[in-house]
Amino acid sequence: MNREQISRIAHTEHPIKSPLSDDSVRRLLERALPRGDERVLDLGCGTGEWLLRALDMRPGVRAEGVDISEEALAQAAAAASGLGVRDRLVLHHRKAEEFAPEEPFDVVLSFGAAHAFGGLLPTLAAARRHLAPGGLVLIGDGFWERPPSQEAVEMLGDFTDLATTVDRVVAEGWTPVDGHVSTRQELDDYEWACWGYLAAWALDHPNDPHSAQALRTATTRRTEWLRVYRDPFGFFSLVLRPTPGSA
Repeated sequence: MNREQISRIAHTEHPIKSPLSDDSVRRLLERALPRGDERVLDLGCGTGEWLLRALDMRPGVRAEGVDISEEALAQAAAAASGLGVRDRLVLHHRKAEEFAPEEPFDVVLSFGAAHAFGGLLPTLAAARRHLAPGGLVLIGDGFWERPPSQEAVEMLGDFTDLATTVDRVVAEGWTPVDGHVSTRQELDDYEWACWGYLAAWALDHPNDPHSAQALRTATTRRTEWLRVYRDPFGFFSLVLRPTPGSA
């Protein structure tokens, strides 16, 4: 069982692959889509959950998603067909950092995909290249709520605290117009949903050749969360507009 298969099972009950509740996702999308006819791009869309919810909420929205996973894109296409929004969704099987659309977008999304660009600020630089005048970016990434252990840094990344992170974003020519910091409940709900469901799947499929691997993975990930990064890790979402005069 590869990493993608494990992730697909683990996110069955929490398809948004970030520690955000459904209400938080809805509020952020409502903030990002005030007109209801925006063109939306998701860089690193995975199974397209953000785009699917945007299309379902706003009948006038058109969306495009980019991802390297053919399996995830197929899942997104099937889900879009089930919702009746497939005609408004275009999916691109390629690296997000290599995507070159013909037209800019009113909204650019990127959640949990900063690693593909080399970090938060390079992700924002990529988003800016695709942004239409007057558009905005909706982005989510991690930060350290308190000083992490070296093990936590090696596991999740070299984040900074929230204030420093926002200062760096502003210094790059962005103005935050809204945001959200995931609550402890959201953070815990996400981890329990992922590793609890993966463990339950393994127990429910004892004869599956991947059952033992899935259970080991669930146990390892749960232990890492509880013992290594639960206390220091936080997650933020920002709604950003380019600062006038910025490049």
